[in-house]
Amino acid sequence: MSDTALQYTALALFALALAHTFAAKQFERLSHRFPRHAGLFHLLGEVEVVFGFWAIVLILTMALGQGGAQALAYAESRNYTEPLFVFVVMVVAASRPVLRTVVWAVDTTARLLPMPNALASAWLGLAAVPLLGSVITEPAAMTIAALMLAPQVFRPDVPERIKYFALGVLFVNISIGGTLTSYAAPPVLMVAATWQWDSAFMFSHFGWKAAVAVLANATLATVLLRKHLHGSSADAAAKEAPVPLPVVLVHLALLAGVVLLAHHPVAFLGLFLLFLGFTQAYERHQSPLILKEALLVGFFLAGLVVLGGMQAWWLQPIVSSLEPLALFFGALGLTAVTDNAALTYLGSLIAGISDDAKYMLVAGAVAGGGLTVIANAPNPAGVALLKRGFEDESIGAGGLLLGALLPTVLAAAAFLLL
Repeated sequence: MSDTALQYTALALFALALAHTFAAKQFERLSHRFPRHAGLFHLLGEVEVVFGFWAIVLILTMALGQGGAQALAYAESRNYTEPLFVFVVMVVAASRPVLRTVVWAVDTTARLLPMPNALASAWLGLAAVPLLGSVITEPAAMTIAALMLAPQVFRPDVPERIKYFALGVLFVNISIGGTLTSYAAPPVLMVAATWQWDSAFMFSHFGWKAAVAVLANATLATVLLRKHLHGSSADAAAKEAPVPLPVVLVHLALLAGVVLLAHHPVAFLGLFLLFLGFTQAYERHQSPLILKEALLVGFFLAGLVVLGGMQAWWLQPIVSSLEPLALFFGALGLTAVTDNAALTYLGSLIAGISDDAKYMLVAGAVAGGGLTVIANAPNPAGVALLKRGFEDESIGAGGLLLGALLPTVLAAAAFLLL
């Protein structure tokens, strides 16, 4: 198989993976209609499995066409730091001591706001926690926000239309909420060192605009949810036994260490092993770790790394040929069909790109980060943790796209007009 043929094959498999993502909910419905093959349809309906599955198909195709050694060489040449980090930070951030600490902080703040506690708690979960992602990284913020909001907002009795809008708000706010610093949002991280963007630059050019959009989106979603909110995330936490302060401090220290060492997999995996040992030693203060959900998300992102690595040949010419304003809308649209970090990375390779084009590329990439599951690295984590609250225990790609449209428009307007 020639290199050109392989490129077109990889593009075809990438398109099939995208189509599979949009059809995942239909596979879940087939599992109910044909119980004899329910296991297979359920597996194919797991959104987190999609890109990993098609990545394996790509590697097998490469092995058949160019030899096993070359296929393995390509697979081993990919950088899997981000999938590993998301897996680790999801498990640590979702641990009971960390989650209860954030819930306590949100509940305390909610009691100070001039609105019902349930309303304030939901608003803070959709606004404050995504902005916190600029400190603890977006995947950690997504994990915490999803677990906080699941029992309050993403319940089976809440209308699907409203849940999809709230999901779109959460995904968009997480994507833009990490732009207050230069290290928390994957698409920013890909260009920060190359373009010498520090946290002060990010806040002055992106962060405050993102914060305005986050607050507007969260307020709109909370208004629509107001009739369906009963209780708060603190109510569920109150039923659990309290966690001793030393245990909480150890968990927070380990989470901080994982975040600080996010680009050093050997180091953060070492801390993760220490975390597993500590949770085993003090099991009575723990809830079951979300290892399965985190592994599925890691598998999804690793598959995206493998498939996405073969798409630069058609993506980069598009990015490099657009004028700044067209680049903004082009990046916003392309983000829906490819990871926004991959898109900004390709932009960082363009020689002589103007400052206006740099801004428009990153702004468009983060504004479109809530449109699909693959648009932003933390999105699969949100899907894995929230899908049980939706019909068929599956999140439809079409429903997410429609739910995220208005929040995306508000985010885009903030970056273009403010």
